[in-house]
Amino acid sequence: MNTLLDFEKPIVDLEEKLADMKALAEQNNVDVSSAIKDLEDKIRMLKENTYKNLTRWQKVQLARHPDRPYTLDYIYDITDDFIELHGDRYVKDDKAMVGGFGSINGKSFMLIGQQKGRNTKQRQMRNFGMANPSGYRKALRLMKIAEKFNKPIITFIDTIGAYPGLEAEERGQAEAIAKNLKEMVMLKVPVICIIIGEGASGGAIGIGLGDKVFMLENSWYSVISPESCSSILWRSWEYKEQAAEALKLTAEDMLEFKLIDGIIEEPLGGAHKDIPFIAEKIKSVILEETAKLEQMGERERINDRIEKFSKMGHFEE
Repeated sequence: MNTLLDFEKPIVDLEEKLADMKALAEQNNVDVSSAIKDLEDKIRMLKENTYKNLTRWQKVQLARHPDRPYTLDYIYDITDDFIELHGDRYVKDDKAMVGGFGSINGKSFMLIGQQKGRNTKQRQMRNFGMANPSGYRKALRLMKIAEKFNKPIITFIDTIGAYPGLEAEERGQAEAIAKNLKEMVMLKVPVICIIIGEGASGGAIGIGLGDKVFMLENSWYSVISPESCSSILWRSWEYKEQAAEALKLTAEDMLEFKLIDGIIEEPLGGAHKDIPFIAEKIKSVILEETAKLEQMGERERINDRIEKFSKMGHFEE
């Protein structure tokens, strides 16, 4: 059964009414085609008005939809073949971070991203998409392999944050993320980052420093989640909707702030409504942007990357 978000209930109610009308017409051999068409038009307009005017909190809900595609879903959809690589060569293989070589239209890429789970067992194994230091060191190892073999790097960002547990802190969570930032800015190969769901805090930026950064239409990107922000400011999660509005965390907000380079359109209702459609969109963006970046020299790409992130934010000297 598909998960229903609260703002989707009026749409589902009308769709159920339409199904009943069609069934009744068929049973009684009655022509109600005019009424059916009017109701279909009403449903279509309601969908467009609903999904094109979502609040920031509603977009957060859509980004967390349990049916939404995760990193491996996209990787297997856009690649002709994919070979997953494992381990950080220090401690372990972090299941919250996945990556490996894959070919898209005959061209090889290194694809890396956070992976969430579909059910309780998978969520525990994937640690809800929250990577430990081993995950970020694993990601960096794969990036260095890609650089060695001159292969472009694609990262898929979807996490509520880096794992904040005691073990993660003991093993150097902050250092692992900081080292990734330092190394990513100097990578000699093209780097494209795509936020496919949730992009929260250092957990997101740990694999998010690239030549080009894109967001899916219904994803979000912020220094903190709305719930955590609400709990800090109001000592309660009840103000998460106000926090989401204040954080300005949607793709449109990020593009306005010039923190990303573009928005990838999703099907009406979210990426999970038409996975082949959104996968094809992502594939096109990857191929087009990689072709542009490969026309530049290594030093030019690195300088542009440094300048791009150095210009973000406001400061005074």
